[in-house]
Amino acid sequence: MLKIGVVGSGHLGKVHIKILKNVDFVELVGFYDIDKEVSVSVEKEMKVKAFNGLDELINDCDIIDIVTPTLNHFETAQIALKHSKHIFIEKPVTHTLNEVKELIKLSEEASVKAQVGHVERFNPAFSKAKKYIKKPKFIETHRLASFNPRGTDVSVVLDLMIHDLDIILNIIKQPIQMIQANGVSIISESADIANARIEFMDGCVANITASRMSLKNMRKSRFFQNNAYISIDFLDKKFEYISMEDVSEPDPFLPIIDLGIKGKKQIKIKNESPKDANAIEEELKSFVNCIENNLDPEVSLHSAQQSLKLALDIEEKISDTI
Repeated sequence: MLKIGVVGSGHLGKVHIKILKNVDFVELVGFYDIDKEVSVSVEKEMKVKAFNGLDELINDCDIIDIVTPTLNHFETAQIALKHSKHIFIEKPVTHTLNEVKELIKLSEEASVKAQVGHVERFNPAFSKAKKYIKKPKFIETHRLASFNPRGTDVSVVLDLMIHDLDIILNIIKQPIQMIQANGVSIISESADIANARIEFMDGCVANITASRMSLKNMRKSRFFQNNAYISIDFLDKKFEYISMEDVSEPDPFLPIIDLGIKGKKQIKIKNESPKDANAIEEELKSFVNCIENNLDPEVSLHSAQQSLKLALDIEEKISDTI
């Protein structure tokens, strides 16, 4: 069984440690945190070995799970890759594009796997709804959260919006034609509320809103395409698929739209709450499976690089408005 170690034991690091303690697809050997006081506390609380040094942890593992603040991602990942260890690294992958490019080079030289924690790819609602999304013409997303000082080391674009950017780029595999964006800094030094409009070469338009200054949480995306509408609630893990279909004998119990000489279309509504699943556990399980079976990770460094570039381009646009 592959051995994994966690670097970072903050809020999200503790979530990873708790999950990895109780799974049967990988062996958790321990964790390392640069803050010795935190290490002692977490070791006692979670009954997991705290390593005294990063190199010591790396030497005992096959996989390094990096859950440190974004500014430390590159340094930790670089050391792990130079030791030829597989890495799982939380989003955003790195602080700069040059850093992720270097990690791509190092991972290829070491012939190891690397996956980035864009966790919404493993949300059961998205996993089920994705098969219905076909060439959308318009996408609208809202990702709203109440203020939490824990995420302010980066802007709301890199903290929250990047989740939706990753989902959109996973669906729309087209060059970007234009980006418009604006944002507002309320408490932190970077944008706390942001909106971006992205136009793709195939004509698809995505309107994306993210806020960490809201009174209630919301994570919803809506995809509009020919004769269909798909709504995904990432927070409640459910989706709705509404389609208009040509019918020769309409069902009297379903809504019908009469288009005159174009005939009639029946509205069909599919609501589904997929079986609940822990998306973080699913992404870690998927990564271990990739290593064991020599498969490509669901969220590669190349994929994360694209999301990071788009996020940084949006931040640049926003900087002109703040």
